[in-house]
Amino acid sequence: MKKFFYVLWRMSKEDLRLLWFALKHKDRPRWLLPAAIGLALYALSPFNVALPLLGVIDDMVLVPLALHFLLKLLPPTVVHGFR
Repeated sequence: MKKFFYVLWRMSKEDLRLLWFALKHKDRPRWLLPAAIGLALYALSPFNVALPLLGVIDDMVLVPLALHFLLKLLPPTVVHGFR
């Protein structure tokens, strides 16, 4: 279980760097900024405070997976500029 969270964290760390790069890129898609804001608001939702255990599962699993999926939709020009 500990290895799962470690892999998830490493994946998220790289994805966050790619998201930051993509948000500043001139060829970014128009949907990226609203999607990133929506994901950030979802991650900071008050639902995490109301049910702490569910909030931890949410923050540790669903948010990184949603972020990774969001970045998979980026155009290749943006992704290759990052690499």
